Amino acid sequence: MFEGFSERVIPGEGAEIFCRNGGDGPPLLLLHGYPETGAMWAPIAGRLAERFSLVVPDLRGYGRSSVPQNDPENVAYSKRRMGADMAAVMRALGHERFAVAGHDRGARVAYRMGFDMPERLTRLAVLDIVPVAEVWDAMGPSEALKVYHWPFLAQPYPMPETLIGADPVFYLKHTMASWTGAKSLEGFAPEALAEYAKHFARPEHIHGACNDYRAGATIDWRLDREDRAAGRRIATPMLALWGSVGIPGSGESPLDIWKRWAVDVTGGPIDAGHFLVEEAPEEMLAALLGFFGKG
Repeated sequence: MFEGFSERVIPGEGAEIFCRNGGDGPPLLLLHGYPETGAMWAPIAGRLAERFSLVVPDLRGYGRSSVPQNDPENVAYSKRRMGADMAAVMRALGHERFAVAGHDRGARVAYRMGFDMPERLTRLAVLDIVPVAEVWDAMGPSEALKVYHWPFLAQPYPMPETLIGADPVFYLKHTMASWTGAKSLEGFAPEALAEYAKHFARPEHIHGACNDYRAGATIDWRLDREDRAAGRRIATPMLALWGSVGIPGSGESPLDIWKRWAVDVTGGPIDAGHFLVEEAPEEMLAALLGFFGKG
């Protein structure tokens, strides 16, 4: 994976961030989601690198990045702090302004950056999510069954860590397969699955991912509500894509939801489940090239 890319570890905002770097052109930051690593971008990274200078990190708590200690308010794993990591990494690489695309948890980091540091972003893409506040506010019985992992992973330490730790690779593979359109792992490259399993099986990474969701249930939700109450909207040009058979696409149109949170947003469904890049790489490549090529 990532032939021709370099690898390095760069200080973030209280975490050490592992990055893959490659390509030439305008800077583009690619953020992964749960329970993956930056390896999720491998199916399209080579061709994106023909047009862009790519930075493909592992978020704090995931992959080869460090796992900082959490705090009672979950600030250490807030999307605000993760966004600060990414801003520090991009500055260290000489990129004061850059585009960003994020999937799942990485998309939550990306849109939080859109609120917190719009002066740093040129364009913003979010893949298969709606805002944190929209998810929690709509958490009725049917929604809770679809996203049971949100309240489960957010439970106090050590309950979810202990249960997942009993068979972490089973939990990883079951979760990932259940979120695909085909309910199968066949669309994932063996090398990527091996990387996900290697890191997810480590107790510190199970803990880091749970802390990510604890932040989602507390400070991330609060920051969204504060922005909404203040009437703030993301001004950066934005692309919202989602899986046609994924969870966000099963309710109100994600595009209609994002129009309440952003000034300039376009997008639509991709024929896939949750893992858009790995399930539909050609469609995703075309969509991202079309959007970021305008920047």
